[in-house]
Amino acid sequence: MSREYPERPIAGVGAVVVDGGRVLLVQRGHAPLKGEWSLPGGALELGETLEEGVRREVLEETGLIVEPVAVVEVLDRISRDAEGRVQYHYVLVDFLCLVTGGDLACATDAADARWAGLDELAGVAPFTVAVICKAVEMASRLKDS
Repeated sequence: MSREYPERPIAGVGAVVVDGGRVLLVQRGHAPLKGEWSLPGGALELGETLEEGVRREVLEETGLIVEPVAVVEVLDRISRDAEGRVQYHYVLVDFLCLVTGGDLACATDAADARWAGLDELAGVAPFTVAVICKAVEMASRLKDS
């Protein structure tokens, strides 16, 4: 199934990887969102669980090994072309993740990867910033318990 102008929504995962007061961002290398800073993630592969998918995507895009801790948000990402046709439609499950190994290195379909403080999210889509803030709050509560 083509990701552009799909016949049905595509299931995908995103990782809010938190380390202290920083969050992991990748610069998208392909459409949609090419060139924009976002969370690591992508489409699930056939036979893959959500947790397996988020681990694979983070490793492929950043070289880091992560452990998904909790679901942060489930959301639709629908992009329409100039004629109003659905060009992309993803149903995304974003996970709070913690780093358990690896070394940060941009890889596969990401153009770049970096750690960013919460005060360094200018240019990140507002819906992504909202998910990041929710995940940071969740991480703080988990740390305190």
